[in-house]
Amino acid sequence: MALVGNLSSDNLNSFNSHGYIVLESFASNEEIDSMRKRMDELLDGFDCSTSSVFSTKNQQKVTDDYFYESAEKVSFFFEEKAFEDDGNLKQPKELSINKVGHALHEIDPVFKKISCSEKISNLLRSLGYKRPVIIQSMYIFKQPGIGGEVVPHQDNTFLYTDPPTCTGMWLALEDATIKNGCLWAIPGSHKNGLVRRFIRGEKGVYFDQPSPSYDQNDFIPIEVKAGSLVVIHGDLIHQSFENQSSKSRHAYSLHVVDTDGCKWAQENWIRRTVEPEPLYAS
Repeated sequence: MALVGNLSSDNLNSFNSHGYIVLESFASNEEIDSMRKRMDELLDGFDCSTSSVFSTKNQQKVTDDYFYESAEKVSFFFEEKAFEDDGNLKQPKELSINKVGHALHEIDPVFKKISCSEKISNLLRSLGYKRPVIIQSMYIFKQPGIGGEVVPHQDNTFLYTDPPTCTGMWLALEDATIKNGCLWAIPGSHKNGLVRRFIRGEKGVYFDQPSPSYDQNDFIPIEVKAGSLVVIHGDLIHQSFENQSSKSRHAYSLHVVDTDGCKWAQENWIRRTVEPEPLYAS
């Protein structure tokens, strides 16, 4: 039986021990199809001249209004390797986009239905959330051949609350394998606390500390089937490599923070003009 509601004690113990869990068959084939079809429609209507490039290595350079304003919009970000030297795309836009974010869950009805579903709320209740809000959403493509690397990081780095409360929910819309760029994580690394912060200052965004060096032998792959949900602790060290295969690796990602008994950091890159609505208030 697919687990789509409250987590079992074994799930919670595994999450607390390893910093992540995989919930197989969390999304139905119909839900997956609806999201992929809707994204095809959004891409079809997308004007390539109004976008940016996304990079987890050089994000401090992307300080334009497009990036900041994406917190409350549906914005499109290209892969770093999508362009020729003359600035033209190497291939069609549908195969050049890195991700779409960061407010799909608020603005688009199809993604809002999935994001605000009862099974998501039940999952958060079982993790102890009192007044959760989805602070960002992303449709990630991991394009064949050019899908970029996501360097080792912690979600609390980018979406910090005091105390830290971020949880990532990464839904596979296609099978994620080692070949096409699945997630990798260091089990138990969440127990070591937050390493660094991503700060928005007067002159742009920057990291307050350099990235530590990680032993790649400590990472294990998280290969999952389409429809599986990977629940990620905000302090878990995780990454993904470039997709050098001929198959894409679409995923839909949500990041949730609590707004009960904690405070959203003003130095975060996301600065909302309208407060997000909580999924529930217990």
